[in-house]
Amino acid sequence: MAASLLLRGHPLLRLGLRHRGLCTGIVQVTRRSCCTATAASTPPDGNLTSAENTTSVSSATEPPKYQRWDEPDYRKWKGQEVEILSDIEPVICLAKEILHSNRYADGERLTSEDERIVVDRLLAHHPHSEDKIGCGLESIMVDRHPQFRHSRCLFVIRTDGGWIDFSYQKCLRAYIRNKYPSYAERFIREHFKRGS
Repeated sequence: MAASLLLRGHPLLRLGLRHRGLCTGIVQVTRRSCCTATAASTPPDGNLTSAENTTSVSSATEPPKYQRWDEPDYRKWKGQEVEILSDIEPVICLAKEILHSNRYADGERLTSEDERIVVDRLLAHHPHSEDKIGCGLESIMVDRHPQFRHSRCLFVIRTDGGWIDFSYQKCLRAYIRNKYPSYAERFIREHFKRGS
């Protein structure tokens, strides 16, 4: 009865390979690989010695080895990854809320509190922040991108009336590269979309 239960769950049988000789071989292989540590459990042919039986049992009961977790560099990376995420998560949440919620309509300027956070935590780290600000910063606005009308983005409104878009993801990548240089490229590769 136990053999019939083992056969029901065997993947080859689910595929429809029900040849009698094949099934007999599966029972023997299954019985060998699932043997217990007692010396009395030997296969039907009786050719397995107790030393082979012990080896088979010890290999079946050894815990799987996850070498990656044992590597000090990997543990250090995971710790650093958590630190970077906790550092940038609040500003990412704010930027996404500004861009993707009904909080601001197209063409609307940010509140003074949101603007302060965006300027201090994002725009200040943009690789070309001086060029973006130009003659001076009047405010930050959210609107549709002129070329990609389905995308909303942040814009710097300058004191001379001009405006220019900037990518919050570029700002974050530059911030991460500056603050976490040893782990920046790996973090960016794993957490930021390509091409953004």
